Amino acid sequence: MSKTILIIEDNFEIREGTAEILSLTGEYKVLTAVDGKEGVDMAFKHHPDLILCDIMMPELDGYGVLYMLSKNETTADIPFIFLTAKSERTDIRKAMEMGADDYLTKPFDDIELLNAIESRFRKREKRIVNQLITDSSKVATLQLSEEEQNYLLQGLVKEARVKALKKKQHIYEAGDTPLFIYYLLKGKIRSFLLYQDGRELSTGIYVDDSFFGYGALLLNEQYSDNAEALEDCEIALIPKERFFELLYNKPAIASKFITLLCGNIREKEEQMLGFAYDTVRKRVANALVNVAEKSALSSKDGEIMIRISRDDLAALAGTANETISRMLADFKDERLITKTGNAIIIPSVAKLKAVR
Repeated sequence: MSKTILIIEDNFEIREGTAEILSLTGEYKVLTAVDGKEGVDMAFKHHPDLILCDIMMPELDGYGVLYMLSKNETTADIPFIFLTAKSERTDIRKAMEMGADDYLTKPFDDIELLNAIESRFRKREKRIVNQLITDSSKVATLQLSEEEQNYLLQGLVKEARVKALKKKQHIYEAGDTPLFIYYLLKGKIRSFLLYQDGRELSTGIYVDDSFFGYGALLLNEQYSDNAEALEDCEIALIPKERFFELLYNKPAIASKFITLLCGNIREKEEQMLGFAYDTVRKRVANALVNVAEKSALSSKDGEIMIRISRDDLAALAGTANETISRMLADFKDERLITKTGNAIIIPSVAKLKAVR
């Protein structure tokens, strides 16, 4: 049975030329629309198997078309490919973030067009098959205990290549394409944003036996932040193909990582609110508490010892290095902390949390 493809393009020559290419294959039924508004109407009426759409069009542009179709459950899952002369990375990223399946830059040749379409159909068919397989075993896999989930995840870790890192060594940078999900075997890692003026803002700290770097992988986008070792570390590099294979076969583990991702987003939202409304004193106290709760060494007296540089603490609190020095001196005078060498001793986390 032939598949129906809807072409939404205001340029007559491109629209008719593309339609002719597809018709000549004998595999597709082709529908055409001269603008975005007509294209949306035709998509709702005919429910095509795939949509090719220009971005720059009068009345309703391609982004608007994709937005409207994604909000209707009868058209939300139709494979959507942009055809456009816009080739900037920001344009491509915007298209993919909105849910486009592919992006062809004009001018494109016949083979490039046909390959993109066939690739979309193959992936859709594979997804349908995987969904059927998943549904057939959904009851069993969703009932995995925490112990069973950890066992399967540790299986991935044991198969993975282990990499040793030196302090300050980078693991990934903003703009990189994710190839692995990382598991920290030993040490401490921080993620951070780097601004053009050289300022840094830490967005997370990871300690032994924790996964990191999975956000961009799950969102199918490039890293938006950076990650580096706070001390000498060992990490396991789990190939994304093996990770996704486990997620597809075991929905309970997919649910686990969605929960982790939601928790990370909530932490970042709270961090941003803190930067907006908390005093510098409160932000520095919160940064110390954050490090203490994630990477603490407790003594027999209940005191907690942490090791973090002033630069890293400043990045975590979103303030200047000089401010950190002043705040630490104040906290020391108030007996909220003590210092031994390069270590900070926290007698009571509760008292630091109460700082205003």
